[in-house]
Amino acid sequence: MKWLFSFALLLLTALPAQAEQVTNIGNLEVHYSSFPSTFLTPEIANAYRIQRSRYSAVVNVTVLDASQEGKPAVTATLSGQAKNLLGSIRNLSFREVREGDAIYYIAELSHANEESFTFTIDVFQGGNSGQIAFKQTFFVD
Repeated sequence: MKWLFSFALLLLTALPAQAEQVTNIGNLEVHYSSFPSTFLTPEIANAYRIQRSRYSAVVNVTVLDASQEGKPAVTATLSGQAKNLLGSIRNLSFREVREGDAIYYIAELSHANEESFTFTIDVFQGGNSGQIAFKQTFFVD
């Protein structure tokens, strides 16, 4: 069942509107994406305790150690926020998901139709720290 989540995330990152993004922080390669929770099947959402709703989105972050062969996933500490166009700030609460050697950090965010957010996420891992920032608009389908 766990491989389904990985497969779903892999497919989601291939979609142009929810294209995966990558930022380098020191020797870390930080991959991040956001997408509507309805992109997940009910089974996947249930297995990972994700609220599947037209008004809910998922933020997914993976941190890889680019200095090691094969770029293994590493544990990290993440904190972040999403700010909408009216200036309302919502803190993101990330939780760790492990699947074998893979490590994901996911946070959920409720939204209105056509609500745009600017995300800022702080990443801390060992001696590396930095911030990723991106914008995303969510639509109710």
